[in-house]
Amino acid sequence: MAKMNDIEFQGIVRNEIEQSIGHYDTEYSQDRIDAMDYYLGEPFGNEQSERSQVVSTEVSDTIEHIMPSLMRIFTQSDDYVSFTPQGPEDVSAAQQASDYVNWIINTDNRGFEIMHNWFKDALILKAGIVKTNWEESTEVVTEEYEGLTDEELTVLLSDEENEIIEQDIRTVGEDMMLPDGNIIPAPMFYDIKLRRTKTDGRVNVENVPPEEFLIEARAKSIEDANFVAHRTNMSVSDLVSMGYSRDEVEQYAGSSDLETSEERTSRFEDIETGSSHDSLDPTMRDVLVTESYINSDYDGDGIAELRRVLTIGNSHHVLENEECDMVPFSLLSPVLMPHRAIGRSIAELVMDVQLIKSTLMRQLLDNIYNTNNARVVAVEGQVNLDDLMTNRPAGIVRVRQAGAVQPLQVSDVSSSVFPALAYMDSVREQRTGINKQSMGLDADALQSTTATAVAAMQSAQQGKIEMIARVFAETGVRRLFRNILHLVTKYQNKEKIIRLSNNFVPIDPREWANMYDVQINVGLGTAQKDQQIAFLMQTAAKQEQTLMQMGMNNPLVTVSQYRNTLAKITELSGFKDSGQFWSSPQEVEAKLQEQAQAAQQQGSQPNPEMQMQLQKAQQEIELKKQKMQMEFELEREKMAADLELRRQELEFERQLRIEKLRSDIETSVNLPRV
Repeated sequence: MAKMNDIEFQGIVRNEIEQSIGHYDTEYSQDRIDAMDYYLGEPFGNEQSERSQVVSTEVSDTIEHIMPSLMRIFTQSDDYVSFTPQGPEDVSAAQQASDYVNWIINTDNRGFEIMHNWFKDALILKAGIVKTNWEESTEVVTEEYEGLTDEELTVLLSDEENEIIEQDIRTVGEDMMLPDGNIIPAPMFYDIKLRRTKTDGRVNVENVPPEEFLIEARAKSIEDANFVAHRTNMSVSDLVSMGYSRDEVEQYAGSSDLETSEERTSRFEDIETGSSHDSLDPTMRDVLVTESYINSDYDGDGIAELRRVLTIGNSHHVLENEECDMVPFSLLSPVLMPHRAIGRSIAELVMDVQLIKSTLMRQLLDNIYNTNNARVVAVEGQVNLDDLMTNRPAGIVRVRQAGAVQPLQVSDVSSSVFPALAYMDSVREQRTGINKQSMGLDADALQSTTATAVAAMQSAQQGKIEMIARVFAETGVRRLFRNILHLVTKYQNKEKIIRLSNNFVPIDPREWANMYDVQINVGLGTAQKDQQIAFLMQTAAKQEQTLMQMGMNNPLVTVSQYRNTLAKITELSGFKDSGQFWSSPQEVEAKLQEQAQAAQQQGSQPNPEMQMQLQKAQQEIELKKQKMQMEFELEREKMAADLELRRQELEFERQLRIEKLRSDIETSVNLPRV
């Protein structure tokens, strides 16, 4: 079979893009618009004038309650991921790869912000997407040097990044005649102007708005999708700076379907009042850019290969077409749907609850308004209507006979509405696991309840949040870090010095294997952090006992494992950088090797100085452990006192609300008849 021609291939790509756009417009776009409107508390469109138009915020309240728990689970430590070696020879490299990848997401890419926006997109809009790509940067610096010797000039020119622009050679003094007749030439010095071109690369991680992401309709996941794409707007200037022809790019510049889509308009409607931005500067005009990843038999060998295709304009003119080995997107959905790439959002689980509660609250408020400003029955011709329509305290209504004005009785609906509102709260609790107990705000539930029972209750109610966290960890987060590892092992071609645990460490991914097993570290069960610290304290005590009784070379525990236990206690106590308190694993191993070598050199005789140092270190460890235990106890007592104080405040506020409601009801019942 012959190789596919460019026109035929462009038609295939255009067809995939248009089919995916059609699928998104019909299946997801309107759902995302509705979800965002519900999250922002926008009116439903069924409001009536001169009636209550209040909107409940169940979607926003639920999302904003889940987000802190998710962020705490994933960001309580700087170590999002660890790579496990596939063989004993990979142990050191796997640890270094883990440190480097975590450094990339935390330090080089604003990891907290990326994770926050990624999770929030998924919770509200069904899908959260991040994109990873290798970004090359070039910096050109001009430098001037004077009086360089031959050796100094040779050193500068040995760097391939340096290029001489201007050069001036000076001779200082005169040639010297030696007694044997040989001549030593006068020393020469060089004044040069140097152009230094510094090239560097980094992994760029960015959030992709859901409306910019495309995937084929029947895809089960990113991995098995035959077509995935990212469409966005870029300026003519940006594309020209990337090396594309200006004439070719300007031909396809102008407004795009993406810029005028209803979903994007809805996203920015609160900050934009006019039409889409279109600059008068031709280099700043927008161009629709679609980066597609498609499985296609372009070379005609009968086997479809993954290709990266870059197109511009609504007609999808092809700028780049190359074979690739990775789809750079990572996708999250909080509620997985079997055999579908995009599942359900948390927002859609409570949107109907928000609508129903808003309706009930509107009816209740309308009822209260009518009770406080009751309608009246007036006998025609027997009442001064101007007096009746003027509503002011101590006002007089003139009538021709008694009883000409009678209040129109309004039925009290609060006895029916409040149970209905409570029922809808229970529906939300069943769907999301979010309730007052999980937030620690229900004074009735906390009163006369043991701390163990409260902890068990909160743990059970956080099960759904933990389920969402596990889904995120095992799907999109795992793929994100695998993609980062793939990029650095493929594109980083020189060593980089980074700061890890207060030490500057050289990193060279060329020495690693191209793939390791990925283990995502998520702090599930953070509501039981106290129990985790207590367990680790017991483990540390057993490890200390083993090391003291059986020695450093015992078969149960090593010093490195003991150090990891102490570091984990530090992290659970709220300190992200355990390196401030404990040496890094690499430093521990290096010191142990030094001690072992020193012991071998000194023979089998015990080293009293080393034993004293070990005992001193153990005493310091014991003191630090006791100090941490005391601080932990003080913090727990403070939390218990704060919880009790908050419970009393809530109980007092509840009593005040009950008394006020009872007083309002008695006042409305005892009002004199007019």
